[in-house]
Amino acid sequence: MTDPLDMTGKVVVVTGGTRGVGRGIAARFLEAGADVVVCARQEPDDLPRAGDRTAAFVAADVRDPEQAGAVVRFAVERFGRLDVLVNNAGGSPPADSATASPAFTTAVVTLNLIAPLVLAQQANAVMQEQPEGGVILNVASVSGIRPSPGTAAYGAAKAGLVNLTATLGVDYAPKVRVNAVTAGLVRTEQSHLFYGDEEGIRRVEATVPAGRLAEPEDIGDACLFLASPLARYVSGANLVVHGGGERPAYLDAAKGDDG
Repeated sequence: MTDPLDMTGKVVVVTGGTRGVGRGIAARFLEAGADVVVCARQEPDDLPRAGDRTAAFVAADVRDPEQAGAVVRFAVERFGRLDVLVNNAGGSPPADSATASPAFTTAVVTLNLIAPLVLAQQANAVMQEQPEGGVILNVASVSGIRPSPGTAAYGAAKAGLVNLTATLGVDYAPKVRVNAVTAGLVRTEQSHLFYGDEEGIRRVEATVPAGRLAEPEDIGDACLFLASPLARYVSGANLVVHGGGERPAYLDAAKGDDG
């Protein structure tokens, strides 16, 4: 029986694939046999790898439409096709929603919403010409489906990304499937910026029903599933990968200080 998760011969682009969640996604596709292209503004000291296989790298700021298009062209010119685009690049530093500048807000929305749309357009143009079509995956965030204090523009952009996914799932059908992976709290090299030291991370983990933060590879597994034939009838969907979510605050509040 053919392994439906075998990606041998497939070409995958992962934006922001050199660190954090993107690196975990890239590594998972490499492990599955795919040829993987990652992009970032600067080349890292080491690229995602699996065994003796290493991702190809192209320098690009995906906020620039020309550079975003160059990523897709690089993949096609090097490997002859493009089967999967993972729009992973994104993020935002904390910002007070009462004082954040219009320039800051524009930059955040451009990175987290407009860039994925531009890349999806570029990838779709290639995939529509391929007999097998292709798959586009947008990495969203729980910040887009619940309040996002301190990152209002980011949460709004990620909410828009989920809606964009549903729309493109209609517009690009039937040859190209488009889905979102809404990631919960993920342990990365930048976790301390949001949760403090290891003790702070431990306290945050205690609020997650699964008992831990996600690892980048957990998001990679979700992407691999959605890119595979196992998800052949899944399009326009949003797969929420958050370990059960966050424990409702009222459950602890109802106990009071005395327990």
